[in-house]
Amino acid sequence: MGTEKKDHVLCILFALLFAGGFLLCLFWPKKTYSVSERRMLSTMPELSAESVWSGRFMSDFEDHAVDAFPFRDGLRQVKALTAAYVFGKRDNNNIYAADGFLSAMEYPMEEASLDRAAERFRYICGKYLTGENQVYLSVIPDKNCFLAKESGHLAMDYEDFERQMADKADFAQFISISDLLERDDYYKTDTHWRQERIMDVAEHLAHEMGTSLFGEYEPHILKKDFYGVYYGQAALPFASDELICLTGGDINDCQVYDWQNGREIPVYDTSILNPSTTDGGKAGRRDPYEVFLSGSLSIVTIKNPNAQTDRKLVMFRDSFGSSIAPLLTSGYAQIDLVDIRYIHPDLLWQFVDFEGCDVLFLYSTLVLNNSDTIK
Repeated sequence: MGTEKKDHVLCILFALLFAGGFLLCLFWPKKTYSVSERRMLSTMPELSAESVWSGRFMSDFEDHAVDAFPFRDGLRQVKALTAAYVFGKRDNNNIYAADGFLSAMEYPMEEASLDRAAERFRYICGKYLTGENQVYLSVIPDKNCFLAKESGHLAMDYEDFERQMADKADFAQFISISDLLERDDYYKTDTHWRQERIMDVAEHLAHEMGTSLFGEYEPHILKKDFYGVYYGQAALPFASDELICLTGGDINDCQVYDWQNGREIPVYDTSILNPSTTDGGKAGRRDPYEVFLSGSLSIVTIKNPNAQTDRKLVMFRDSFGSSIAPLLTSGYAQIDLVDIRYIHPDLLWQFVDFEGCDVLFLYSTLVLNNSDTIK
């Protein structure tokens, strides 16, 4: 075959591949949600003279083209495997693997963010609390505290982090829990701690706040193949976790009210784990960790009808608080969980009675080091 014919064949093959790829992209079924990444995918932007002239159409179209590309999840995994095992890259999308765990790098410590968090907590205390309230602060270290340094990744000085946060929030009694935690207390593929492994943390918090916990609990496996948020972000093949909850004691009889949606909810909302045809599969799109108190709602009230005390607790928290709050129920008649990432503190008077209650600010280093999420 002559050179000219070879060139023609190559041109034809290229044209066929290009046309085939175009048609595949055009007619390939479009997903609206990425289960692995836990996010909505970009949709086709509206074409208009204004959007084209401003440049917004092409920018949005680039995002849509990436999200709608055929075999996207498989190609993401190929990219991640190539980066890790061919080029020796130590992380993918800021997620790294170490000792059988996946974690996101959190570095450096942002002192200005700690200042802002302390200022917002101080504002709440000044607005709602009096000398009758006992105020506490506790910091939940993220997995990097137990993984990053040993695996050669950048790591914050977590002791200094706690010390600075305690100093900045000097209006609260600081309760350290980091010495009670270790690597295995966290899910391998997710951000959060495992409820069945933090009973000692709950007991320590209760003791430091002057109350006691009662009752025996039984572990129940809710989902054998739990893949956490880091699994999808890393795009690496990884063994699943088990999602386990503790039942028994006062937990079984607790009444929970979701103020955000005006409804009664269970302590463990297992409907999140079971997508149905009636809800369009929306349940299956949610983070399985949201089984604990239906996730990060703005305000949730837990009442314990069997409480041996009339004490009340208001817990300002992030998503970690959803799984530890049920373990504190035997020490309080009522626990109000408040997430000021979703509601402004000025509105709390409509839902929360602060008179004479204990107040606990319980936040992970992930939120405190990125406190712009706090209102």
